[in-house]
Amino acid sequence: MKKKLALHDVSRYLHDDMTIMFGGFMGCGTPVKLVQAILDSGIKNITLIGNDTAFVNTGIGPLAGAGRVKKVIASHIGNNPETGKKMIAGELAVELVPQGTLAERIRAGGAGLGGFLTPTGMGTVVEEGKQKITVDGVDYLLELPLKADLAIIQGHKVDKLGNVVYALSAQNFNPLMALAATTVIVEADEVVEVGELSPDEVVTPAALVDYIVYPE
Repeated sequence: MKKKLALHDVSRYLHDDMTIMFGGFMGCGTPVKLVQAILDSGIKNITLIGNDTAFVNTGIGPLAGAGRVKKVIASHIGNNPETGKKMIAGELAVELVPQGTLAERIRAGGAGLGGFLTPTGMGTVVEEGKQKITVDGVDYLLELPLKADLAIIQGHKVDKLGNVVYALSAQNFNPLMALAATTVIVEADEVVEVGELSPDEVVTPAALVDYIVYPE
């Protein structure tokens, strides 16, 4: 069976200067208990990778505004004014990436690819500092893969082996994150016995999940 992980033991897998991927779209699908565990651990100089920084008190928002994150890689931060304030004040580096490009960079990291070509961002600030490659007369940007030390994801139903089913739009970035991190911790809304999940509904297979945080 996949190893059950208590929230107070999450700190074993946390350290300063680490890169953490988090699932979620405006907080939907973000494992809030794991976010709190990271806050409680006291680690600093974190790089966060996710779609957005949610709201001040929602999803990843409390961690993003806690002064312990050095960089955020996301598609937007507009819903969280604290993130914007820290960026303007020079307290937080923010790399804004078009949403589709962000998803593909994470997928590329999980698939072991060296990068991919996209026309998205050509002629904008997105192209600054990036290699341009011309194919059949069309210019593309070379986008590099993203990987992380840890991915924290939220599963709706998780069996005791670690197979994960997501709830509706909470699926968003979670499956991609599970592919691209060295360690994957899933926060389960419900844990079921092996065999209770239909193979057809499993999105993230147990082979990708290292630890399960059970509901309390």
